[in-house]
Amino acid sequence: MALNMVYTPGQTPLDTDEAAQLIPKHITTQGDLNEWEQANILRALPWTRSPKSPPVLTEEFARELHRRMFDKTWRWAGKFRQSDKNIGCDWRQVPMRLNQLLGNMQYWLDEDVYPVDEAAARFHHALVLIHAFPNGNGRHARLMTDCLLKQSGAEPFTWGHANLLACGEARNRYLAGLHAADAGDFAGLMQFVRS
Repeated sequence: MALNMVYTPGQTPLDTDEAAQLIPKHITTQGDLNEWEQANILRALPWTRSPKSPPVLTEEFARELHRRMFDKTWRWAGKFRQSDKNIGCDWRQVPMRLNQLLGNMQYWLDEDVYPVDEAAARFHHALVLIHAFPNGNGRHARLMTDCLLKQSGAEPFTWGHANLLACGEARNRYLAGLHAADAGDFAGLMQFVRS
């Protein structure tokens, strides 16, 4: 059966090779895929609280988190993308850019460059911009940011108390905040993450 994808605004399309690596063969619609991925993500949550998980600001954590979030859904779970997308750096720069961001974030925290919430919002924005994986980058960046906040002793973000996969006002505010942050204005994103 073919996967019939209906992309919402701001969502990264999969290329044919990536879509062909869907593990469950019974999924044919975007709604079915969203439900399956959400169940997969829920199974990953206990690992994020485990003392055996690596420190958040490591490539190992970033890759393993993505793998655990999507390992029952995609064969490429936890593997960096191998193609360019409608967002993100050149795919060949992903490992370097990710490690640069992780180092920057550690410095921001160590040196109190920004308040924790602002540093985390900036981290989230930069992680989305890198777009390390074929898909699931927004969800991965939100969960990784929340893990970072917890590790730093702060409360996770509320992310508008909404399903950000669904079209609607919350997703529009979230995307507007990310787009404004592209130009260096983090006010909208900062407001949204705690709304």
